[in-house]
Amino acid sequence: MLTYLRQLWHSEELRKRILVTLGLLFVYRLVAHITVPGADPFALKQFLDSREAGGVMGVFAALTGGALDNFSVVLLGLSPYINASIIVQLCTVIFPKLESISKEGAQGQQTLNRYTRWLSLPLTFLQSYGFLVLLGRGGIELIDTSFPEVLLPMLYVTTGSLFLMWLGELITEKGIGNGTSLIIFVGIISGIPSSLSAMFIAGQGKMAAFYLFCIISLAMLVAVVLFTDAHRLIPITYANQGAGRGVQANIPIRLNQAGMIPIIFAISLITLPAIFAQFLQTAPRFGDVVRFINTYLNPQSPSIPYIFGYFLLVIGFTYFYVSVTFKPDELADTIQKRGGFIPGIRPGRATAEILAKVSSRMNLWGGTFLGIVAIIPLIFTKYSTLSSQDLLISGSGLIILVGVVMELIRQVNAQLLAHDYEKLV
Repeated sequence: MLTYLRQLWHSEELRKRILVTLGLLFVYRLVAHITVPGADPFALKQFLDSREAGGVMGVFAALTGGALDNFSVVLLGLSPYINASIIVQLCTVIFPKLESISKEGAQGQQTLNRYTRWLSLPLTFLQSYGFLVLLGRGGIELIDTSFPEVLLPMLYVTTGSLFLMWLGELITEKGIGNGTSLIIFVGIISGIPSSLSAMFIAGQGKMAAFYLFCIISLAMLVAVVLFTDAHRLIPITYANQGAGRGVQANIPIRLNQAGMIPIIFAISLITLPAIFAQFLQTAPRFGDVVRFINTYLNPQSPSIPYIFGYFLLVIGFTYFYVSVTFKPDELADTIQKRGGFIPGIRPGRATAEILAKVSSRMNLWGGTFLGIVAIIPLIFTKYSTLSSQDLLISGSGLIILVGVVMELIRQVNAQLLAHDYEKLV
């Protein structure tokens, strides 16, 4: 370990990138404590501690690392940018022009990134309004949400989210690793110390369940590490290469082809009823609807239908997202053009069918695993003394942490390898 750290420090370029990354992440943590001017952070704390708010806002509070608790200017985090990225990625399949741009290599990717940034602006502005109004529905006056007084807080929140987007891109360019992922990573782990202190100070009667959840979380951590790297190799033989004999190669199909996207989609959809109930709770004629949602679709007190629906949504969105991003016909066509084939399988349509079949099976197991990891914390909040605020980390947060750390290690090792190669040259 010491040798590895010494190698990192002796690589001048890598050392510079790590220091830049740490400095920019420190700026993010400072900004996360800047409260929206004119807001009452104590009223927000009272609102978040209430039963009605905990489940709906829990995901945002976890991913923003205290920015929501402080009613910070970056309380939206990177959610508008992530939503814009998902929308642009899906649009590349729907619109042929965007699909052709996506195939233009680095230049096409830069164009799509520019579209994503422009789309993030209206999404951030609209989401800031909805979020501020939603907070105002909690019965506590956090900020004046009447028009046009709400425009200034919306501007603060929009600017903060766009600043965070710029900070992430700066980390990606000047630092090391994916800046967006690192910001989310820091936001998640920054909330762990406060959860620990709250549990040890005022967690009487919950410690046994808390220790059990920690043990299960460690087991989940090992499983997620293995799951993230798991893949199936499809053997390919390139008959037209080499001196008289085929060249053997492999195409890896990952067990987790969709990453975190299915959980993000599922969370967004499963929490919509609770958000609507928050808006409708002041209207007496919708009282029955609000009571039904609070009974069966409440994230703070998850019911069996809620947990089962969440699980099925994760699996469904896994199939949906992979069907949009993974194109077996194009992959089979590329293999055939390069003179390759799967041993025992005819090139072309038969190869595409085999690739689609393997991908479908991997999606079933991958989506099932994602669903299990996502619902384990919900099961704990239902059948133990722990609440959603008592959990150190959610299942989705665990998958994010493992994915970011493993990707960061791969990038650091690649930088070290390039550094050692330059010394030899």
